[in-house]
Amino acid sequence: MDLDFTIVLRYYDALLIGLWTTVQLTMVCIALGCALGFVTALGRTSKNFALRAITGTYVELFRGTPVLIQLFWIFFCLPLILGVELSNFISATIALTLYMGAISSETFRASLKSVGSEQLDACIALGLPRSVQIRNIIMPQAVLRAVPTLLSNCVSLFKESALVSAVGMADLMFVGQNISNNIARPVEVLTVVAIIYFVIAFPITRAVTFVERRMLIRLAI
Repeated sequence: MDLDFTIVLRYYDALLIGLWTTVQLTMVCIALGCALGFVTALGRTSKNFALRAITGTYVELFRGTPVLIQLFWIFFCLPLILGVELSNFISATIALTLYMGAISSETFRASLKSVGSEQLDACIALGLPRSVQIRNIIMPQAVLRAVPTLLSNCVSLFKESALVSAVGMADLMFVGQNISNNIARPVEVLTVVAIIYFVIAFPITRAVTFVERRMLIRLAI
């Protein structure tokens, strides 16, 4: 096989546009998903049985089914149920946000449990409202302790975002597939696409290790 990776350079602008779409989608879903995950974690640690049941069902459903099926269901089925037309960007955002919310909720739930009960007892003794407890006492500690795992979740979401090409969204994977089909050079193009994903994801995985070490040092002190 005669490999020529220089041919991919002719399409670097299209690949950059696809990469920018992927990054935009990922950042939006990370922000929305983390917010949803924190609220869901509060629901899962609530004393209200109905709230725990609802949030628990949501988390298990989206953690226990393939992301691709979730994406297809939201893209093809949800518009039929709601009677509205959803663009592939909106469908992808909903699907990946719900997925990110489900996996990050478990991260936040674990970090919430790590907050000492004596601090919550002190809040109750001082008569602080629940909203103040969450905003000033619980959230800062929970978010800080959840950072390493959240970064890992962000990497997972970035990689899973390649699935949105299946619904015709012009992300990096979709653009790469189109280029490889047009020039009949799948090895070169898809290898370059894989390298681009790796170059972006690898520094974040290194950051996870760095943050974990720093947190261990702080805890040791």
